[in-house]
Amino acid sequence: MYPKGNLFIDASHGKLEAILKEPKGEPKGAALVCHPHPLGGGTMHNKVVYRAAQGLLDAGLVALRFNFRGVGASTGKHDDGVGEKQDILDALAYLSENYPDLPITFAGFSFGSRFGTETTMNDDRVVRLISIGTPVDKYDYSFLETVKKPILFVHGDSDEFGSVEHLNQLVAKIAETADTKTVVFQNCGHFFDDHLIQLKDAIHDWVLEKMAETNN
Repeated sequence: MYPKGNLFIDASHGKLEAILKEPKGEPKGAALVCHPHPLGGGTMHNKVVYRAAQGLLDAGLVALRFNFRGVGASTGKHDDGVGEKQDILDALAYLSENYPDLPITFAGFSFGSRFGTETTMNDDRVVRLISIGTPVDKYDYSFLETVKKPILFVHGDSDEFGSVEHLNQLVAKIAETADTKTVVFQNCGHFFDDHLIQLKDAIHDWVLEKMAETNN
């Protein structure tokens, strides 16, 4: 059994089970991390989600990850991404209410990327986006072609749900109007099995770089 979360967030259907961690020292920002597909076993304890949150925490950000509706101790039931968008908004509301002066970084893995980037790309509370294992061969990501915020893509060259070729085609369109970066790991599948430390470091380093640019 996975450990329980350390808090519950009020949600439209009841509550979302979540884990919140604060960095040592004064936080430089906040971050929300969303997990992969619930029907495929995705939870906030997923190893990619955990490493992403750790990279954000190490960069000085308050890191919040949560279980979508119907997962773990979260109430409600799976809603094919529609209701999950509201879950993301509820989690954002928790961050903005409890850390009102901190800019928020969004990070999502797979299913979490698809519905999280769409939900947060035009939300003023969110200043940058991270898409991990972007499943461009499974979902339509054309909505991202209008994104204006800095966005990092972290991907494996052997990702089963998104070819690098198709990801690069998407990024090329986004790069016309937004600040983009793509990190692709070699001999790496969708779940980053042998690249989890590199994944964490890529997210950590990019966030520090973006925060330094903002402060200059």
